[in-house]
Amino acid sequence: MPAAKSTPASNRTSCGDKSETLLFEIGCEEIPPRLVPLLGSSLASNLLARLHQAALTTATSEEISWYATPRRLAVSIPAVIKQQPDRSVERKGPALAAAFNQAGEPTRAAEGFARSCGVEVKALEQIATPKGSWLIYRQEESGKEAKTLIPGCLSDALSALPLPKKMRWGDSAIEFIRPVQWMLLLHGKKVIETEMLGLKTGRLTRGHRFHAPGEISLKEASQYESRLLDEGKVIACFEARRSEIERQVERLAVEGGGQAHNQDALLDEVTGLVEWPHGLLGEIDKEFMTIPAEALISAMRDHQKYFHLRDPKGGLIPAFITISNIDSKNPREVKAGNERVLRARLSDARFFWETDKLTRLEQQSKRLGGITFHHRLGTVMEKCQRLEQISVETSHLFGADPALAQRAAQLAKADLVTEMVGEFPQLQGVMGRYYALNDGEPERVAAAIEGHYRPRFAGDDLPNNPEGRAVATADKIDTLVGVFAADEEPSGDRDPYGLRRAALGVLRILIEERVNADLSELVEQAVNAYQTHPITSEKPVKPDSETAERVISFTLERLRPYYLDRGASSDVLLAVCAVNPTRPIDFDRRLQAVTQFREMPEAQSLAAANKRIRNILRKANFSNDAPADEALFTDQAEKKLSQEMALITQTVTPLLEEGDYTSAMKHLASLKEPVDLFFDQVMVMADDSGLRNNRLCLLQALSRLFIQVADISKLQN
Repeated sequence: MPAAKSTPASNRTSCGDKSETLLFEIGCEEIPPRLVPLLGSSLASNLLARLHQAALTTATSEEISWYATPRRLAVSIPAVIKQQPDRSVERKGPALAAAFNQAGEPTRAAEGFARSCGVEVKALEQIATPKGSWLIYRQEESGKEAKTLIPGCLSDALSALPLPKKMRWGDSAIEFIRPVQWMLLLHGKKVIETEMLGLKTGRLTRGHRFHAPGEISLKEASQYESRLLDEGKVIACFEARRSEIERQVERLAVEGGGQAHNQDALLDEVTGLVEWPHGLLGEIDKEFMTIPAEALISAMRDHQKYFHLRDPKGGLIPAFITISNIDSKNPREVKAGNERVLRARLSDARFFWETDKLTRLEQQSKRLGGITFHHRLGTVMEKCQRLEQISVETSHLFGADPALAQRAAQLAKADLVTEMVGEFPQLQGVMGRYYALNDGEPERVAAAIEGHYRPRFAGDDLPNNPEGRAVATADKIDTLVGVFAADEEPSGDRDPYGLRRAALGVLRILIEERVNADLSELVEQAVNAYQTHPITSEKPVKPDSETAERVISFTLERLRPYYLDRGASSDVLLAVCAVNPTRPIDFDRRLQAVTQFREMPEAQSLAAANKRIRNILRKANFSNDAPADEALFTDQAEKKLSQEMALITQTVTPLLEEGDYTSAMKHLASLKEPVDLFFDQVMVMADDSGLRNNRLCLLQALSRLFIQVADISKLQN
């Protein structure tokens, strides 16, 4: 018997029930601040999707509201109906030929289908379609009440939250991001009673932990945000709270004689730390202003979550802004407490700064032998030795001074053993620059030490001098080759060594700094460095040519997302990828050329012609490097095409050698008319094998003329 299939009917009837706002809130202990907005928005989108599936609302994502604070996640969805609409359900059964025998009696297939539907065979209907006639069963199905469906929707929405780690509390096996303390679930004025994460739902929420710690009973869902604000001293909306913090920071910055721009990441994090923000302006003892600015900022931003201030020229001002979670009756005491904590932190930083300056970076670098880079790739000192070799061998590609590049590579990781970087790891490279300048190293070496970690993230600056670009590329290529040789390349979402970021960093440096380097050459130098410098580990890696091929392929694969993010067309990318250029700057030039060619009026016709040529050659299984014999041309159109190709070849050959693909494609576009004429008037697959093969040779040459830039047959209309 054919499998029964349930299909919804096309006509649905409304149950006529009034819709109400659905409000759900889960209260818990403090959520990690960086997860607060992610979990709030995810809960809202998850729940909305499940309510749509249950046909309980038609609200859009723009019409719903989500709330997220350190102690709560909530979502408010309007127009949630009280009961699903009734619907007509149609199940398809066996074909009539299988449902009845020659005497017209129902077969076991028909009886079994009827039994599965809970009816007699006579209650089934017949339907004729172009594919045949079938038994079907139609049933009017009443919609279920929302209060019976919403708990399941919520449970699914909570289960789908992107929680990196979960906690258990008490003796229960229940898990969530943090222990759950209360649960609110209202549909209009009514509580939807259920139990989730070990708690029963109700109409009670809670206010601010200190300002309004009691419970607040909501009469209806629409009261949520306003009553929390007025009675609970909680700004529940993440964006509203963020805007309020930003307003306070801007006001206090002016009061402090400076500005606090470009601190969006900190603003987001602080918004996830507080429910009732109150900003305070604090002072920094001027004695600490001799510490490097980056160390001061790191102490304030990363450790204390303070906003730093700058003057109009960009210099640091001895002041900071902190956002408290309470509106204190004694703000001076709160201010003094924050200043005291920062003073202790900066006292440590000043001690580290003064202590580290007593030891030269060159001396510090000798301690890198005690730090393992990777259990199969040796120590950080051994990595630096490889970096020296790679940087020297490739310095000419970047226009770098080989001696300065070597010195920068030698000292690149030395600040890892300093006291300052030990306390503030995010300052690696930055402190190396300061210590190098303190030691009297050339400014270009110091800049390269700092720059070799760049780019560290999407949109980050690139190294600002040739030596920095050489060492940065060497560092990333060395890591790629080593980790691939250890067979620990990325898989799925797993990329513990940041190899995708490293590969993209290499591409960005080579493309955006217009470095005409071949990835094959760079990777080969890294492989050679591993072979030259022995690794002190039990099972050292041994990169070879196969490793190199994998690294090159992996790195080139990053070109696609890099250019797609910048608005490149996927078909243009396919066209360029087809010729597999291994110089990223060369790839970029080809991409720009094909992008411009794609907008020309001749592009569509030539792309179609190249696709046709590819198909003809493939079907003919033809591959012959011999030039077409002009003596065998019998048609004026093929003579014309051959002559035009010869002229174009003379023009574009030097352009291709110079990498001027844009000009080359403009000249190749002029072949449109002779190509169109050829296909209009010439029968390629002639009966005469000599004529046929000669014409195939001509088309082969035409295809190869274009393929020197890209495979334009990949271009879409």
